[in-house]
Amino acid sequence: MKPMFAPSILSCDPSQFRPAVKEILESSVDWLHFDVMDGQFVPPITFGADLVKSLRTLGDAQFEAHLMTETPDAHFDAFIAAGCTRVIFHAEATHHAHRLCQALHERDVQAGVAINPATPVDCLLPLVGTMDLALIMTVNPGWGGQRLIEECLQKVRVLRETAPALDIEVDGGIDPTTIGRAWEAGANVFVTGSYLMRAPSVAAGLDELRAACSSRS
Repeated sequence: MKPMFAPSILSCDPSQFRPAVKEILESSVDWLHFDVMDGQFVPPITFGADLVKSLRTLGDAQFEAHLMTETPDAHFDAFIAAGCTRVIFHAEATHHAHRLCQALHERDVQAGVAINPATPVDCLLPLVGTMDLALIMTVNPGWGGQRLIEECLQKVRVLRETAPALDIEVDGGIDPTTIGRAWEAGANVFVTGSYLMRAPSVAAGLDELRAACSSRS
């Protein structure tokens, strides 16, 4: 596996989404990550499918919607229509994760399932073979700029041992000082936001992240 990067726009200046996303998409990223929050599942409210749709024409990277919402399946169609080819929902938000994965596959998009730091990784194990990606939150969701919770990396290790071929994404606190440990634990898809916004450029920040993974290979 090679490391893949899914920059989040959560830390971008909302008044500058278009130029920020244009720069990200011109930096050879694999995915663009949209943190969708409803003010219920997590306290903040971010944005909806209309914003995603307005940015779809800016580049060729694939879009993924990370639905931090109480009723994720109610929003599937809107984000797929907006151009997302992967939709991630939280295991904590549904009693029927298997069915929701099936619903996404029926719409010809990838299904991702996320868990919060306090949620045991065991809840994802029955979905191996059904989900296309597992997202291990390495911070408590809601705000960018938090420090990585080291204990969450043990979930990555357990899941990687169980599912050697599964895409495992980590989200929260990813920067050049932490990505190597996440990569060694078994993560291969990395969401990063606040670090990239602090870097001299998105391209330079991504180069540092790639170098940090290479140094641990």
